[in-house]
Amino acid sequence: MCTSIFQISTDPNQPAHVLARTMDWPTLGAGPVFCPRNFEWQSVYDHQQYQTKYALIGSGGYHDHELDVSDGVNEHGLAVQKLTFTNGTQLVDEPTPGKIHLAPYELSFYLLANFKSVQDISDHLAEIELMTDHYSYQKYGKVELHFAAADPTGRVVVIEPDQHPIKIIENPLGVLTNSNHFGRQIDKLRQYVEFTPEFDAGTVPLNTPRVTTGNVSGKSIPPGSYTPNSRFVRAAYYKERINLATDENTAVDNAWHLLDSVNVPQNTEHQATYSVYRAAVDCDSLSYYYQPYHAKQVVKIRLTNELIRLNQLRFFPVNDKITFKEIN
Repeated sequence: MCTSIFQISTDPNQPAHVLARTMDWPTLGAGPVFCPRNFEWQSVYDHQQYQTKYALIGSGGYHDHELDVSDGVNEHGLAVQKLTFTNGTQLVDEPTPGKIHLAPYELSFYLLANFKSVQDISDHLAEIELMTDHYSYQKYGKVELHFAAADPTGRVVVIEPDQHPIKIIENPLGVLTNSNHFGRQIDKLRQYVEFTPEFDAGTVPLNTPRVTTGNVSGKSIPPGSYTPNSRFVRAAYYKERINLATDENTAVDNAWHLLDSVNVPQNTEHQATYSVYRAAVDCDSLSYYYQPYHAKQVVKIRLTNELIRLNQLRFFPVNDKITFKEIN
């Protein structure tokens, strides 16, 4: 599960590029964490030792001698998220000598720890192979994920391991859920919106907040279920109709309201997964926003110079509890 939405501010004096998401999972297992430069970790695939180049903040947890990061932003403003990818992942059995070999769920952390921008990822992505556990030191089963990435330039992409080498898809729409064949998702969306000529031509300029004309005459009404396809349609439809953000605060506020339309409620009798938390990062201010399912308050943590200078992991506890402020 999971839904990702990108918001761009329109005021050049208050730039904001906010990549937000729901995390749909059976249990809350990831919370806000800071990872420093030069942090040593090892891959569960082959126990290869790695060291982070860049500090980052995001949501994750420590296990098996590594930091498992679901989403976050690094000191250069690169944001990465991992999302479940339904029946689309093509992993590698036989490792290619000279390449970097990772378990699929390690890629988000590796990208944040080693690259400055989406272009930096693009330049080096062919050096990475996501591996099955056929020859791994530890068994982790079949892990199917794809990834969203964005940076302060306004570039936002989908990283899909459905072929070798892993491919990057430009995503000026700025929405992602869980189905494979991203192009088919876009084609289905045409039932509900009308794309601009620039979108159809693949020439959308960076920092374009909307890629549809606003004309929905004769179009279908968005579906209401929580399937990946339905969430994709709703997120895109409302993202194209909400007031444009002018700064970081309104971009995050927009993101939270848009995520409301795809936030999966807890329903233990019918499905195991629900939106255990929602989170967002601003690529410009290096701020991380986090809200677990039951909490009504959003936590904000900024990747300050003081934090970057720390030399150890730091976890930020957040209570997943309902609390209210009485004012009478």
